[in-house]
Amino acid sequence: MTKKIAIHWFRQDLRLSDNPALTKAAEHEAVLPIYILDDDNAGNHVMGGASRWWLHHSLKALNASLGNKLSVYHGNPQTILDDLLTRFDVEAVYWNRCYEPWRIHRDTLIKENLKTRGIEAYTFNGLLLWEPWTIKKDDGTPYKVFTPFFRKGCLNAEQPRSPLSTPKNTNYGDDPGHIGIDALDLLPKIPWDKQLEPHWDIGEEGARKRFETFVDEGLSFYKEGRNLPAKPYVSRLSPHLHFGEISANQLWHTVRSLGDDKHIGHFCSELGWREFSYSQLYHNPELPRRNLQSKFDAFPWVDNAENLRAWQRGQTGIPMVDAGMRELWQTGYMHNRVRMIVGSFLVKNLQLHWHHGERWFWDTLIDADLANNSASWQWVAGCGADAAPYFRIFNPVTQGQKFDPDGEYVRQYIPEIASLPNKYLFNPWEAPELILTEAGIELGSTYPRPVVDLKQSRESALIAFQSLKKGES
Repeated sequence: MTKKIAIHWFRQDLRLSDNPALTKAAEHEAVLPIYILDDDNAGNHVMGGASRWWLHHSLKALNASLGNKLSVYHGNPQTILDDLLTRFDVEAVYWNRCYEPWRIHRDTLIKENLKTRGIEAYTFNGLLLWEPWTIKKDDGTPYKVFTPFFRKGCLNAEQPRSPLSTPKNTNYGDDPGHIGIDALDLLPKIPWDKQLEPHWDIGEEGARKRFETFVDEGLSFYKEGRNLPAKPYVSRLSPHLHFGEISANQLWHTVRSLGDDKHIGHFCSELGWREFSYSQLYHNPELPRRNLQSKFDAFPWVDNAENLRAWQRGQTGIPMVDAGMRELWQTGYMHNRVRMIVGSFLVKNLQLHWHHGERWFWDTLIDADLANNSASWQWVAGCGADAAPYFRIFNPVTQGQKFDPDGEYVRQYIPEIASLPNKYLFNPWEAPELILTEAGIELGSTYPRPVVDLKQSRESALIAFQSLKKGES
């Protein structure tokens, strides 16, 4: 490229439409679109295996939409940008903001460095509906409870901007010296990812199709239907949102243009929960590791590697829990209702630290997002902002009976107990021996016995929680 150029640095915005940084970069004579895999600065938050698999395919889709002009690098962005500035006549660098603490620190230094070199750096909000620092209480402090955050803060703030069109007639160029997507080595060493592929259509076009399907088939049932894991009433857009293949603005404005009923309102409030998670992370950079409620620092967590492994593998002997963990392993995703059930079981029935769940989800979820993952695990553990009280312990048997009444979800992921009648499907340990035999089930052999007694483990968790309350007195 011999012309004066603008660099557009793709990050969590792997799309061409509604991309404010790309739109501004496209006003220049030519654009060099780049992606940098930065494992150097991520520390403990290097992308997990499932996310890396998704990223590989998302970059492939983005590159195709750019006419194979995406330049890809691996390393420290500061070093890579410095090299590009020596080899190209760069006027400006554009990117959309990320909000993880390590990225904020890194980007601040990069922006300062570009400024000292006389290069303009422009950043934009392409990820969220509202910037985290703009939604605050009247006294200037951040909200700690979701409902006022969303209703008083978000809905009374300036409404999200309208989505932007894809830039037209953009002159994209590439760097002959870039390493290419395959050289990032993002795919797993074992073919685990092959079982994920049938479930997803990755990339901006796949995100658009997924959203259209949800609007046509799921949105009108969303408020109640989102609790039914066997039904197609959730959007399944979370990985597309995380990687920026579709924007929250596009979702928000599209559904609100359709009317204002309880289903649309509830979907918008779920987008609000995403905003709330990012607000928590922005104002509490230690959210991924430190309890927001410090009293939980003294909680008597149990250390039991065997039970943790059973939970991870979907072999706890509790069907609703096991179904969720197997869905995760087989698809890279877990239904939202089931995430709460398996999370509650880990931190309350097993009394294992929520860090174990957070790390496992980080590595196995295709939508692993530092803000959402950290805030959600603190929520279910009872130690976060606006958290579910610790004494609210989900019963996986009654949860299954209520939200998977026909047993479709459990039978899909635990075929070895599929012949059980619904009466015992969620609690096979209570089934008479004759019924187990007729169903071809031998507990402890063909399907595990429960690793803990639900009633006793619940009581143990409540006793542990009471020990914290005594410590406060």
